[in-house]
Amino acid sequence: MPSPARERLARLLAGTVVARADSAIVHLPGDVLTMEVAGLGRVDTPIRAAQAKKLIGAARPVQYGHGEDTLTDTTVRDSWEITPDQVRLGGPTWQSHLDAALADLSETLGLPAGSRLTAQLHSLLIYGKGQFFLPHQDSEKHDDMVASLVVTLPSTYTGGELVVDDAGHEQVYRGSRTDLVLVAYYADRRHEVRPVRSGHRVTLTFNLLLDRHAATLALGPTEQLAASLTEHFTSPATTTYGRELGVPTRLAFLLDHEYTQAGLRGGRLKGADAKRVKLLRAAAEQAGCESVLAQAEIQETWQVRPGGGSWGDDWDNDWDDEPQDEDPEQHDLDGDYELDYLVVDEMTLSWWTTPDGPGAEKIQLRLDGEEVCMVTPTKSLTPYESEYEGYMGNYGHTVERWYRRAALVMWPRASTFAVRAEAGSGWALEELQRQIDAGKLDGARADALALRPFWTGVDSALRLPALRVAVGLADPAAARVVAAPFRLESLTAEHAPILAEIARAYGDPWLRTLLGDWDISIRIGVPGRCAWAAESLPPLCKKLRDLDAHAIATGLVDRVWGRLRSQIDAGLAQVDPERRRMGLARLAELLAQTLAAASDEQGVAIAVSLRADGDDVLALLIPMLRAHRPPPHPAVVAIASDCRHRLALLTEAPARAKDDWSIAWSACSCDLCVRLSGFLGAAHQTTLEWPLAKAGRQHIHQQLDEAGLPVRHTTRRQGSPYTLVLTKTRDLFRREQTAREQSRTGLAWLASAFG
Repeated sequence: MPSPARERLARLLAGTVVARADSAIVHLPGDVLTMEVAGLGRVDTPIRAAQAKKLIGAARPVQYGHGEDTLTDTTVRDSWEITPDQVRLGGPTWQSHLDAALADLSETLGLPAGSRLTAQLHSLLIYGKGQFFLPHQDSEKHDDMVASLVVTLPSTYTGGELVVDDAGHEQVYRGSRTDLVLVAYYADRRHEVRPVRSGHRVTLTFNLLLDRHAATLALGPTEQLAASLTEHFTSPATTTYGRELGVPTRLAFLLDHEYTQAGLRGGRLKGADAKRVKLLRAAAEQAGCESVLAQAEIQETWQVRPGGGSWGDDWDNDWDDEPQDEDPEQHDLDGDYELDYLVVDEMTLSWWTTPDGPGAEKIQLRLDGEEVCMVTPTKSLTPYESEYEGYMGNYGHTVERWYRRAALVMWPRASTFAVRAEAGSGWALEELQRQIDAGKLDGARADALALRPFWTGVDSALRLPALRVAVGLADPAAARVVAAPFRLESLTAEHAPILAEIARAYGDPWLRTLLGDWDISIRIGVPGRCAWAAESLPPLCKKLRDLDAHAIATGLVDRVWGRLRSQIDAGLAQVDPERRRMGLARLAELLAQTLAAASDEQGVAIAVSLRADGDDVLALLIPMLRAHRPPPHPAVVAIASDCRHRLALLTEAPARAKDDWSIAWSACSCDLCVRLSGFLGAAHQTTLEWPLAKAGRQHIHQQLDEAGLPVRHTTRRQGSPYTLVLTKTRDLFRREQTAREQSRTGLAWLASAFG
């Protein structure tokens, strides 16, 4: 396919002329072309032997031109020909693929800038085993003909190479089993088709005509650069594998020299950088683009070859039997390795000169490969830091290299807001507020909606100005884009007035949807994430209610309680009593503050929900009651009453009999656990000797350890299978006594604290 406009721009800036070639090749997917032949119908690819024989049946012996005569001589040319009037070419994307390939071939052949080639079908040729065409030149069959094009259709054959004399060097072109292989060469170049050794070689031949009126021979460097910029900003970029990425919004041209920020701001450019930047800025102006100087931070990860010619035991180079040309730029003099190939790179702009003034603006803007061009490859420069990683498994030996390069960054003026906003969120909000203050609401709304593709991860410090802008936009869709990229846990009482204002502007349902956007990242119970709900939620909700924004406060508490309820359920599900106690106790402060933030109705609902839990929830409720801050919320008083009732029942329950060794337990319903449950529930059985295979013993060990039961479990390694010995311990009685004493202590504290 044609090389991207940014690559042609880099070649222009390098001041080099692309070396003219007398022949060129392009591969296209085999399925982009469909072909029908009169009398045969559709011809499918890859061409198989049976189909090739049918083509030969519809063909005639090929003729060739000799001076003004047309001859048939199988000692000179031996193949079969089907004339163009019998062939119909098609396919939904064939013409667009062909046009793009012709543009690429034109560029490689060194035709004038802007030249346009068209292809005129000449014949369909079939070469069978032993057939060939001796070295010859094509006659120019049209006044505008400059070259010939051979399209080899996908098939399996050997031999049959197309050999072109390219400036004294033989260029050998072969077909493909899956691709269309397009080879163009100037008509005066001698070429031949070598004998086919097996299979069938099937080709389409075209005359290539030059549309001279499309050539722009008089374009100067600025005009050519401007044309390349325009093409870059109007043509979808594609990955190496052909996936379309959309039209680029910017282009960064990397300079060769190093600069301080002051030197770059002052425009004190060096050597070729000065000339190239001057040309590019003139071209950008002509193409309707903005341009700024910037600093790029680059990190590259290379796979490397260990130096000294030693590959090491873990280096496998058997995958590539082709000889590799030595690239002197790939030798790193500072380390005992040579660069092999680039694994991954990352490029970020860290600051740039502001387009509307002499200052500098700190930014954070990631650049993709299709947004960058350069004359000098980064690998040819000296990194300011490198780190040799050594052997890294799938990637072999790797090295990390870091660079700083100055850049000229360009973008279409129509995209200025989006490009600058992606680089600096603060600037975007200031610009939107400026437009709102100036009464330019239509422009502000359009710019706000343009933020959607990249407006994520905005610093929480910008929430207040973002919400002010959202109110000023007076448009629900645009406001939601601006206000969406924040986290719920960064809200404070400071935000209450603007939240109340935005609710009045767009309504409570709109704001509840926004809170849902903010709620995505909050994780109650994760260290560092629940601090917001415990510290900021009560004053925030109080302030909201003071401002008559009750619905917002209610929505916030509902979201926090929903997450907290799920964490409580997870804690109660813990089988190990100590883990259960500790997990629930960690949630006590958060529950206390959630109740402090809740309305009376919400508090009652929370208390009712907790009352339905078993007595294990006391491990949460008692620490929560100790953590609450007076005056107590009505729900806290209700929970205290419920706890007093639970604790009274626990203290009044009969103590365990001295000979009662039963342990209540349930787990999975497998046969092993059923037997274990029977032993544990037996009041007068303290020991079980259980011959059991290894897998069974491991399962029982795991069940006992996870439940934290007062049972000693050891393996007697005699006999076959070994014997698992289970022994209940007196810890069973100590635990119950401790729980009874804690219940009495808690009951006494509740009586003194809550009357």
